[in-house]
Amino acid sequence: MRIATGLLVAGAVSVGVAVTAFAQSTPRSSKAPQILAAAPQAAPAAAAPTPAAAAPLPPPAPAKAACANPDALGVGRVVEIDTTGGPGFGFEHFKQLDFLRDKEVVLTFDDGPWPVNTPSVLKTLADECTKAIFFPIGKHATYHPEILKAVAAAGHSIGSHTWSHANLNNKKLTEQQQKDEIEKGFSAVKWALGAAPSPFFRFPALQHPPAMVTYLGTRNIAMFSCDLDSFDFKAGKPEKIVETVMSKVDRLGKGIILMHDFQKHTAEALPTLLRRLKAGGYKVVQMKAKAPVATLAEYDDALAKETKLPTVSSRPLNSVVQTISE
Repeated sequence: MRIATGLLVAGAVSVGVAVTAFAQSTPRSSKAPQILAAAPQAAPAAAAPTPAAAAPLPPPAPAKAACANPDALGVGRVVEIDTTGGPGFGFEHFKQLDFLRDKEVVLTFDDGPWPVNTPSVLKTLADECTKAIFFPIGKHATYHPEILKAVAAAGHSIGSHTWSHANLNNKKLTEQQQKDEIEKGFSAVKWALGAAPSPFFRFPALQHPPAMVTYLGTRNIAMFSCDLDSFDFKAGKPEKIVETVMSKVDRLGKGIILMHDFQKHTAEALPTLLRRLKAGGYKVVQMKAKAPVATLAEYDDALAKETKLPTVSSRPLNSVVQTISE
């Protein structure tokens, strides 16, 4: 689980990031990257002769599903992240890209997917018509691919949290073993989803070895720390999680919130927490990647050999089931 750390990692990579916001107002922070309007400008209409017979109109685009909860927390803004160079987010470790405005939060969940708890988190997010980023552990993804598919189907962003939740700052790990944890984790998530996830990564225990920060930069994978930690893995009851998050976010005024969908108390706390955020005037920012991660073929192939999908017998019924007494 999460271990508190005061480690500050300097930007070991030269980061070039464009954050494109699907919103019209500009950020308040002078540190924020440039925000470009997502909607294209309308082209001037060209004069044309009226055709003798009008061509049939194309079918209308499907309307966005309406939220069934009129008082839902919802999504206030959607931003697209260009992960070229491995940008870092979250003021605990990365202070360059301050793109959140006042009263904006990003919801993030680590360590899933896990039975009962992850589906409960998904239900609460759906009830509030809001979105989050999930950082699954690779092994857990191979245990419960159907749960991770449900996360993707609900429209949430999915990154990776290593293969086995190894602390990459462990001096016993070689640099190659550190890279293996990163790459195998992404390949496992890809295997579970049937498609490449976002190039979003969170270090276990928020331990950032400088060599791996540099490596992720060369792989064009964004790194996520946090602005505030719920410490939900230490909480003995859901109410403690709510109070911890709200006291911190009220003090900071905004932030990337770290939680764990692996934790039972987090799933229990989430309905109250989201209502408190709504009552406090906070808005959720959904972060999407401009392009999926480019996993490495050798790890994809190794994962496919190690992990076999469940298969259904193709034998005919009469060779499997026979009546021997009636």
